[in-house]
Amino acid sequence: MANIRYFVNDVEESIAFYTQKLGFSLVKQFGAFAMISKDDPTLWLSDPRTSAAQPMPDGRTPEPGGWNRLVIEVDDLASLIETLKAVGTSFRNDIISGVGGLQILMDNPSGNPIELNQPSENRP
Repeated sequence: MANIRYFVNDVEESIAFYTQKLGFSLVKQFGAFAMISKDDPTLWLSDPRTSAAQPMPDGRTPEPGGWNRLVIEVDDLASLIETLKAVGTSFRNDIISGVGGLQILMDNPSGNPIELNQPSENRP
């Protein structure tokens, strides 16, 4: 089994974002930690109160942001973007086209990137 962990600023806000805007379901929540799912794999959300956010021996602290990302395949990227923009979702770029299809990067409430991807075979 594979899981993805995202460090977030607020686990409650993140649960609402993923479940209400992207169709995820809450699997379990333990205070500052939650597991959500949309098919496979499971996404783990950890806010600063979790043990996973403790400083490393060299002093670095796990935190939200960066460029590694969750990729969600969608059937109609343009329609989804329109819906998400209407409710104030932040995007890092415009739709780009590549060999794998169409894609755009959006941010979750903590600034973690999410790639929305419409595979080549589903292009208009």
